[in-house]
Amino acid sequence: MADALSLLLADIRACRLCEAHLEPRPVVRASATARLLIAGQAPGLRVHRSGLSFDDRSGERLREWTGIDRDAFYDERRVAIAAMAFCFPGYDAQGHDKPPRRECAARWRGRLLEALPAFELTLLVGGHAQAWHLGKAARSSMTETVKAWRAYRPRYIPLPHPSWRNTGWLKKNPWFEDELLPYLHRRVRRALRS
Repeated sequence: MADALSLLLADIRACRLCEAHLEPRPVVRASATARLLIAGQAPGLRVHRSGLSFDDRSGERLREWTGIDRDAFYDERRVAIAAMAFCFPGYDAQGHDKPPRRECAARWRGRLLEALPAFELTLLVGGHAQAWHLGKAARSSMTETVKAWRAYRPRYIPLPHPSWRNTGWLKKNPWFEDELLPYLHRRVRRALRS
């Protein structure tokens, strides 16, 4: 299994599927022993440049939310980080990151998840990851899906994107910090102990 996964990860990292639309630099972290999957949307520009998932302020906030330090977060033996698209999709006209390109998930996501172990816990970061993983069980919006987090336990925890742009969302939804984050801390600790 480890050899097949290593070959698949090498293929993903060498992918040039979207070269006509963006500068390819696939970013993914995974191993056959990981117990926690962080399923995000797509790398941002800083991650594209560094090649390290969540190597930005969003990552700092996500590590704060999960209650794990940087060393544990980047320990591939325990934590897999695989976004819905592996390359930075570029910016839209308003300067926001474009959505993840769909052909990336169509080509790689199912194959990658089949090659990986059954995760103790999957964090669904943002609406794109929630829609793909939850399918019809996802609610009508990211906010509604995150509000319904109890319905997806114990396998999934839906989260908003930890971007600084969502600071207003966090202020409008105090239940997230009061109710969901304490549960998230406990579940992450339990998943990483398994």
